[in-house]
Amino acid sequence: MSKFTVKQIAAQAGFSTATVDRALHGRNGVHDQTRQRVEQAISELHEQYKLDALQGRTFYIDVIMYTPARFSHLVRESLNRISVQMAPFRIRLRYFLYQDIDIESLSEVIHEAEDRGSHGVLLKAPDHPEINQAVNRLHHNGIPTVTLVTDLPGSNRLNYIGIDNISAGETAAFLMTQWLDSDPNGILLVQSSHLFHGEEARAEGFSQFLSHHPHIEVTTVSEGHGLNLSTKKQVKDVLGKKENISAVYSIGGGNRAILDAFQEMNRPIQAFIGHDLDDDNRHLLRSRQLHAVIDHNLDDDARVAFSNLLSPYGLMPTFSYTTSRINIVTPFNLP
Repeated sequence: MSKFTVKQIAAQAGFSTATVDRALHGRNGVHDQTRQRVEQAISELHEQYKLDALQGRTFYIDVIMYTPARFSHLVRESLNRISVQMAPFRIRLRYFLYQDIDIESLSEVIHEAEDRGSHGVLLKAPDHPEINQAVNRLHHNGIPTVTLVTDLPGSNRLNYIGIDNISAGETAAFLMTQWLDSDPNGILLVQSSHLFHGEEARAEGFSQFLSHHPHIEVTTVSEGHGLNLSTKKQVKDVLGKKENISAVYSIGGGNRAILDAFQEMNRPIQAFIGHDLDDDNRHLLRSRQLHAVIDHNLDDDARVAFSNLLSPYGLMPTFSYTTSRINIVTPFNLP
C-alpha cells in the first residue's frame, strides 16, 4: 500500500478521490490510462517526499586539484557559482588546491576525504597508481569521485567530466596546418606533465593528425608543471637546439613564460594555440600574442559534476555523460 492518502494521490493525479480509490483497489470500470496516471502520481509523490526530506541537508564536496593557480581560479569561480543553484541541497565546497605536491602527499589528501566526512570528491590529479588506489579506497567506502579535465580511467571513479582530449589535440593540429606554410616547420608542444592523462591524450591527438604532414616536426617539452620559471627554462633550452621551431601548442599552460622565452631567444611565432580562457590567455588573445584558445564551458561541467556526485545518494538520476563541447576562441570572438 502507498504511504500517501487517497486525497494526496488524487490531487497529484488530477482525479477525484473516488476514481483514485477504484484504481488503487483494482475495481472494474477504470481505464488503463487512468491506472497508469495514478501509478505515476504515486511515483511523483515519492520523489517529492524524498526532496522534502532533504530540504536543508548539507553535502560536503572536496575539490582536490593539482594545477596552476590560474586554472584552479577558473574552476573555483564556476563551482561556487553553480553550487548555489543546486537547491534544495546545500553544497559546501572544500578546496585543496596545489601547484606543487608530490604523489604520496596528494594521495593522502584524497584518502583523508573519508576522515573529513566528505560526501564526494571532484578531482584533477595525475594518472598514477597511488592516486588510483586512493580513489578506489573512497569508492569501496561509498564516497564517489568525479574526475575533472583529466581522467583516471584505471580507477573506480564515478565519471569523467571535461572535453574529449584527443579531439582537442586533433583540433589544434588542424588549425596549425591551416596557418603554417608548406615549408618545413617545427612545432613546440608544451605539457605540464606526462602523468596527466588528459594532456597525454591531447598530445596523442595532435601527433596523430600531424603524422599525415611529414614536413612538420613536433618537439615536446614536459614536467614544467605549468609554472613560469620551469616552463621558461625548458622552452629556452629547446629553442637553443632547434632552429626550425616557429609555432607552439601549449597543452599545460605557462603561456606568458613561453612567449618570454621566444622573445629572449629572438624567435618569432607564426602560430600559438593554448587551452582555457583564464585571465592570462584573455590578455594574450586581446594583444594577439595567442592566435586561438581551445576552451569549454566550466559552468556546464560544474553542473554535471554536482549531479553525478549526488546521484549515488538517490538525489539525481544516473546518466551517461557525453564530453563537453569544444569551443575555439580567437581574438575576434573573445567573449
